[in-house]
Amino acid sequence: MPGFEFFGAEERKEVNDVLETGIIMRYGFDGPRKGVYKSRELEQAICERLGSKHALLVSSGTAALTTAMAALGIGAGDEVIMPGFTFVASFEAVLSVGAVPVLVDIDETLTLNPEAVKKAITPKTKCIMPVHMCGSMADLDALQAIAKQHNLLLLEDACQSIGATYKGKALGTIGDAGTFSFDFVKTVTCGEGGAVLTNNSTVYENCDGFSDHGHDHKRGDDRGADEHPFLGYNYRISELHAAVGLAQFRKLDQFLELQRKNYGIWKEALGAIPEVSFRTVPDAAGDSCTFVSWFMPTGELMQAVLAELKAQNIAGGHMYWFNHNWHYIRKWDHLKTAKSLYPLNEAQQQALRALQQQDFSASDVIMSRCVSTAITLGLTEAQVKEKAGAVATAIKKVLQQQAVSA
Repeated sequence: MPGFEFFGAEERKEVNDVLETGIIMRYGFDGPRKGVYKSRELEQAICERLGSKHALLVSSGTAALTTAMAALGIGAGDEVIMPGFTFVASFEAVLSVGAVPVLVDIDETLTLNPEAVKKAITPKTKCIMPVHMCGSMADLDALQAIAKQHNLLLLEDACQSIGATYKGKALGTIGDAGTFSFDFVKTVTCGEGGAVLTNNSTVYENCDGFSDHGHDHKRGDDRGADEHPFLGYNYRISELHAAVGLAQFRKLDQFLELQRKNYGIWKEALGAIPEVSFRTVPDAAGDSCTFVSWFMPTGELMQAVLAELKAQNIAGGHMYWFNHNWHYIRKWDHLKTAKSLYPLNEAQQQALRALQQQDFSASDVIMSRCVSTAITLGLTEAQVKEKAGAVATAIKKVLQQQAVSA
């Protein structure tokens, strides 16, 4: 991870196809674009590869989440249950449609704890939003059962997990809708971009219009003749971004093969240490292996390991999630204080202020013990073994020091 490590002639060719026509907007201009529709090509490729009836490209993963929520009818007063461990964009998207984010604890899947979800359901709950963090999946059987029992929507934030599957189905295609991100550091990159997937034609039509100022796109090349059956915004992707993504998406299987190979090297090196354990993966065969997420027995021991890695100038992890203000509720001070450039509704303000007192100690215990190490694609097998071995050696050194001082 990510695809930008393999940016080359294929991407340049697709981009040049667009530049030669001069038409970089995805809609209209049918004549001068000379049959070049990179967005349509990529949407079709996504549907065919991942088994979704519909795919709609948008400008980012955040835009995909916002568009999906609007298309599903999630809005003011509705509560959306989501994990306390996610990229902050998941939280922002809920706020953007006027809904209320309800954060709950994770378990050692590093995703939603189904029991915590059950306890958080209220009469205002509209949607359960699992976030498939670090390439692996939530317990979708349990979450689907909860959603069905309570007549709730299931929206998959699969922005970090393209190519992963759960019991043979692609993540992002299992719920009422699913979303992907194609930003610069995702497995497949458009530079900037995202996608909404759904098997529901009405949801797709809603997404299609909402992401383009409400255009119904039923008048061919004449955008001025389109009707606007509902409010929309501009979340369009450009043809240039889609062109990059098209070349990247064609390499997805290659990326996944490399990720899984390098993941195996990391897991072999760290797994030889009895004190190291790994995240729970509900379907190990479906893991996209973008990260190897590993635990030490205690948070204090993990801190000692990280200090040793820093002292040796070894990059042990992509992020130390427990103290990272992009990905874990513990450090989201700007959200807990309800700071916004535009006024949030009263229900949102109350929910954000309540986060200052909410107990996430169960998640803290898990997160403080965990590091998620990004699986890079550009290193040779020997380089991956060297890096993983260096981290393993540092862990062993800390464990030996702890044993001596005990």
